[in-house]
Amino acid sequence: MLNGIALRLLSVGFFAAMSATVHGLSHSVPVGQIVFWRSFVAIIPIVIYMAWIGRFPNGFLTKRPGGHFMRGLFGGISMVLSFISLAYLPVANATALAFLGPLVSLPFAAMLLGEVLTRRIIWAAFIGFGGVLLMLASSLVRPDADPGQLIGIAAGLGFAATMGLVRVQIRNLTKTESAVTIAFWFSVTCSGIGLLSLPLGWVPMVGDVLWYLVFAGLLGGVAQILATEAAARVPVSQLAPFDYTGMIWALGFDVILFSQFPDWISFIGMGAIVMAGIITVVTPKSERPAAAPPAPRQPWH
Repeated sequence: MLNGIALRLLSVGFFAAMSATVHGLSHSVPVGQIVFWRSFVAIIPIVIYMAWIGRFPNGFLTKRPGGHFMRGLFGGISMVLSFISLAYLPVANATALAFLGPLVSLPFAAMLLGEVLTRRIIWAAFIGFGGVLLMLASSLVRPDADPGQLIGIAAGLGFAATMGLVRVQIRNLTKTESAVTIAFWFSVTCSGIGLLSLPLGWVPMVGDVLWYLVFAGLLGGVAQILATEAAARVPVSQLAPFDYTGMIWALGFDVILFSQFPDWISFIGMGAIVMAGIITVVTPKSERPAAAPPAPRQPWH
């Protein structure tokens, strides 16, 4: 279980760095173009990882093409909505909206996967959700201050809703599919979704734009592998509160890279988010859902 949590924490950090990169690109590069490069370049670390664990080329094979297509379709929609949110909101605010995803995933996990939700885990999720609301307080109280904030908030809410289902889809796929297979076909599907935006107009990749697009893809590819491996080891409901640590990364990127300083209400929200993770960590083993067995890993070692 600890290995799964550590993998999830690492994936959160990589995703936060990718989000900061996308936020910087979104002011000059169309969302569809970013989606394509983030997904296409991500195939490189995924294939390297596939070879490293001895799954090349068998890792391309799947028994559930329909499941991968649906995961890729909903995941691609989630990615588009996430990048739109990052285009109009600070990284911390967009990340805060994304944290509604783990909360949405809890009932999905219970209904579709049969996972047991303890009271402490549910309370942790709601405390984290309260922290998210505090993080968004300034935007929600004065949405008329910037019309773009309404677009960003709407896209962020849509992202959270679709991600709640995507998390459960990933968990379900890991019962028969390896993490690298899931990550590979997700990137392929999302590359196709991004490519569909080409007729709408892409900008020339001059200067540092190409390198930032490649960097976002590499970060996303590594984060995908880590997140999928974590989902294969630990139930969705237990991973949810740990995603809130991404707020710390997001706030740091806003301050250091974009000179956007949060107010005191945001810091209170961050404290509530961290508290949610602590509650989960100290939950007695007798109250925790039993960890599901890892996905099949025959030739991985």
